[in-house]
Amino acid sequence: MKSTAWMSLQRTAVGAAFVWAASAPAFAAEVALEGVSKDSLNAELRGGSLLIEQTLLEENKPSPSEIVAAAQADYKRLLAVLYDNGFYAAVINISVDGREASTIPPVEPPSSITRVVVKIDPGPKFLFGRVGIAPVADGTQLPEDFEGGRTARLGALTEAVSAGVTGWRAQGHAKAALSKQELTANHDQQRLDANLELAPGPRLRFGPLVVEGESDVRRERIIEIAGLPEGEVFSPEEIRLASERLRRTGAFNAVSLSEGEVVDGDDTLPIKAEIIDAPKRRIGFGAEYSTDEGFTTSAFWMHRNLLGGAERLRFDAEITGIAGDSGGIDYSLGVRFDRPATFNEDTNLFVEATIEQLDQEFFFSRNIEVEAGLDWLRNENQTYSAGVGFITAETRDAFGDNDYTLLTLPLGAVLDYRDNKLDATKGYYLSAEVMPFVAVAGADHGVRSYFDLRGYHTFGEARPVTLAFRGLAGSVFGPDLDVAPADYLFFSGGGGTVRGQEYQSLGVDVGDDTSGGRSFVGVSGEVRVSVTDTIGVVAFADAGYVGPEEFFDGSGEWQSGAGLGLRYKTGIGPIRFDVAVPTSGSESDENFQVYIGIGQSF
Repeated sequence: MKSTAWMSLQRTAVGAAFVWAASAPAFAAEVALEGVSKDSLNAELRGGSLLIEQTLLEENKPSPSEIVAAAQADYKRLLAVLYDNGFYAAVINISVDGREASTIPPVEPPSSITRVVVKIDPGPKFLFGRVGIAPVADGTQLPEDFEGGRTARLGALTEAVSAGVTGWRAQGHAKAALSKQELTANHDQQRLDANLELAPGPRLRFGPLVVEGESDVRRERIIEIAGLPEGEVFSPEEIRLASERLRRTGAFNAVSLSEGEVVDGDDTLPIKAEIIDAPKRRIGFGAEYSTDEGFTTSAFWMHRNLLGGAERLRFDAEITGIAGDSGGIDYSLGVRFDRPATFNEDTNLFVEATIEQLDQEFFFSRNIEVEAGLDWLRNENQTYSAGVGFITAETRDAFGDNDYTLLTLPLGAVLDYRDNKLDATKGYYLSAEVMPFVAVAGADHGVRSYFDLRGYHTFGEARPVTLAFRGLAGSVFGPDLDVAPADYLFFSGGGGTVRGQEYQSLGVDVGDDTSGGRSFVGVSGEVRVSVTDTIGVVAFADAGYVGPEEFFDGSGEWQSGAGLGLRYKTGIGPIRFDVAVPTSGSESDENFQVYIGIGQSF
């Protein structure tokens, strides 16, 4: 059998012949591709062939009947590849031990197969002649390949239709579709003329959101969280946003929004929501280790639908400094309640409380903090927050014992444009925190601010190299150093700031003791090289500055460190193993530090 494009042509295979063969050890069948030179088209045909795919899978043991089935499926698969490269007069022969594959009854395959030959004569390449698509909405961007003189790719036709339909849907014509197509192939001139007609259909408005399936989340809350603007002009972007709002609650394993049917005489479009609940309860654990800070272990328990409205309740516990050399053991226990879609679909309410004890080398703190506020999710990359808080603490540092009580107004913004939160290769991340505080007792009024900027750039394909940069800055404005809250001050050193230096080893000298500083600057750079698909190596350098002044003026001190690391990629992020040494700063008893964790260091 000969499979041809657009019209039946008897052709003789011409041109250079390239034979590609592979055999799996489980059977003796050899697959050869002939008639197409060794170029990009040959590579695409090999990639589209089910026969060749079978031979590449060493663990696969295809039987003769499976080989015949794959050969018969390859006629359409290979023809699709040829069409997408502008070959509309191709001839395909697939012989199985000398028999055309299409003539072999699937129920009577050979008992054994030794050789399969795929012979292709692509024929001449066709170019577009007269092409057009109408009507199109204002602002529609048609693909560059859809014009006269370009290769007549089938993909260019489908992309043009997709662009035209998308343009109409963006203007509210939800049922826009291709209504007519005229395709004419001129084999003498190797030219393809294409005339495409679109039917925009009526401009529609959003109808009600119809929730299908059983869910423990109340239907009215699902509708509130989705936030579809019923009565407004249809927009595919609103469908996408509604789906994302439902997913980010964490209460659902699957969310699917689909367009219903329009009733005659009505311009509203109902939207159907198919929901599958996630398990209500979840528990998790984490651990990290460094030679100086010791072990850190954490755990959480979470309920994802506490009151039937996708409310989340989460308890967190963490112990830090186990078997460490940087002070005593730190403890924290926190609880947080989140309610999505409060006031509007993109604003979440949160209430949280934390009990914490920090037993550090240069200060001790025991505090209770309560905070309530709102998170505004402007889009999937930007989150803004504002709240009010109350904190009371007992501290001890270089200036003695101090008990303080504060009222706080925490403000925050996160811009996250990374491609992967645990293993970023491109994009940037910015976190900004500004917290004015009013002293009720034991301190002075002031403002604490902290900024974290990260950027990533990757080049190379065979062994990608990622350049990663991080800049940190912090300030405590208002209170003098001796009355500032001890746990609001800054130190440098350790895994979060300067690797290779002892944890919180750099502060401000106060006589024979050390205090945290009111200003902080940190910089880090990494070169991450992928050695294999799962293993990478990293070279890094960090530096940190702490000063007594409110804003950086250079009167404080710097320290730095550098080192090498290994990364092993897993499904939950890369496992990190870093070894670092101090390169400047005060002398240390330790020659190097080791850090182990999950995810890149930043």
